[in-house]
Amino acid sequence: MNDSLTMTYSAIVTGKDQKKMVRVRFERENNSGGADFAEGIIPDCSIQSQSGFSDDEVFQLEQYLKANMEDIRQKAKVISNPLKWL
Repeated sequence: MNDSLTMTYSAIVTGKDQKKMVRVRFERENNSGGADFAEGIIPDCSIQSQSGFSDDEVFQLEQYLKANMEDIRQKAKVISNPLKWL
């Protein structure tokens, strides 16, 4: 099993409640040859769905989102503006 954890994030999107947010996904390989995942949102810093992570790991991921929220938000801003891709 690979112990590495991959994090990806969306551009800034508008939710159903009209609030701006960033979707964040954590993923790692599991022993079955598949992948565990946890999906959360910023600014709530909460994991919305997950498979394969323990309660403690989910708590740690939420703490990570809180501690790194501004950095993730700034990176999401860059991909939200296609003009910055050039």
